[in-house]
Amino acid sequence: MKLIALVRSIGSRPSLPRVLGSLQIRSFQPDFVPRDPNAKPKRYKYPAFYDPYGPRPPPSEKIIQLAEKIAALPLEERCQIGPALILKTRHPKMQHISGEGIGMAPQGGTAATTKAEVKAEKTAFDVKLEKFDAAAKIKIIKELRTFTDLGLKEAKELVEKAPVVLKQGITKEEANDIIAKLKAAGATAVME
Repeated sequence: MKLIALVRSIGSRPSLPRVLGSLQIRSFQPDFVPRDPNAKPKRYKYPAFYDPYGPRPPPSEKIIQLAEKIAALPLEERCQIGPALILKTRHPKMQHISGEGIGMAPQGGTAATTKAEVKAEKTAFDVKLEKFDAAAKIKIIKELRTFTDLGLKEAKELVEKAPVVLKQGITKEEANDIIAKLKAAGATAVME
């Protein structure tokens, strides 16, 4: 009896493909509207340059007048505007980034002035061990371990590699203190 009822219920249902037809593919997109096959693709006008912040309002009349006054100044006075604004607004001074390891060739006469500025503004120093007395090797290793976090083996290897840089990027006072300690131990150290 149950078998006959099951066969009748299966036979009475319409088949699944007949019900869904072509909708079974698009059933997950309820708002799908097919594109017109005869329509031409849309042409978008791209801006001349990309501005991630969107369009900006035009400058005010006050800013336009200020720009005209700045443009009318001689070149020497225009060069002084940037530093004067930095001082007035108390903006932190930007640090010079050297391009030594990049492989860029210096431009004309600017290399001499740039190197002079870098030497004048130097705040970080390196301590270099030039040479040492062989009898004072143990004292130097002990002294080296006091101002570095090296182990005994690493300190010994570092001293044996002389001339070698012992400490980098320290203040002038700290570098002078380290040099004095190394000289007392019997080594020759210099500040770079």
